[in-house]
Amino acid sequence: MKEMSFTEHLEELRTTLIRMAVILVVTFVVTYVFGATISEFLLHPLRDALSARAGAFQIVSDKIVYLGILDKVISQVQVAFWSSMIISSPLWFFELWRFIRPGLYIYEVKVVRPFILVGFILFILGVLFGYFLVFPFTFQTLLNFGVSEVQATIGLRDYLVLSSKVLVLLGFLFQLPNIMLILGFMGVVTKQSLRKMRRYIYVAFAVLSACLTPPDILTMMGLWLPMILLFEFGIWAVAFIVHPYLSRQHS
Repeated sequence: MKEMSFTEHLEELRTTLIRMAVILVVTFVVTYVFGATISEFLLHPLRDALSARAGAFQIVSDKIVYLGILDKVISQVQVAFWSSMIISSPLWFFELWRFIRPGLYIYEVKVVRPFILVGFILFILGVLFGYFLVFPFTFQTLLNFGVSEVQATIGLRDYLVLSSKVLVLLGFLFQLPNIMLILGFMGVVTKQSLRKMRRYIYVAFAVLSACLTPPDILTMMGLWLPMILLFEFGIWAVAFIVHPYLSRQHS
């Protein structure tokens, strides 16, 4: 492990943050250039839901609109920002690893290194889960909720910004097993302590799901159940990866 003073740590942190900022800026420029393509990609699940609703109820007037003259520009800027976070995630995960690595012993490096790759994979899985499962299910549920013979006029800017934020949020939520593994290796949690906290964690997930989803039980369950599965997977990972490893280290 490399010994560094507090000032050197701050300097290294500043350098890391600057690199991450440069990565985000460069990626933002690229995603802004392709902003229209990314927006079309984000609009696809909503358009499918609107088409399905139109076919079911013989409605032809559903539409996506922009309400202000600058809405298309502002929405493209915001979509580019959130998209740049997703697309550049491998690079800033790597930068975080570069910052952490000098402060670790060799055996700790071997333990922590896989978490960087796992974290990136889980982040992408969270984004894909949101786009291919949460979006279609949520849109169809909300559009078909209540009175059916009503025109849907959806604001372009609000939808694009909300959908981008949701995808990034789900990417971070999917880090749960990774965080549990890290806490396990640090000795903060064990499989026993996690199992004891299970009922409280479930309730906390239910509250979080209710805050993050529209007010209907099906959409809430659509987020709550995956979070529970991620938590249970994390317990399994702590039991079968962390505990055997720590046992070998102390034997």
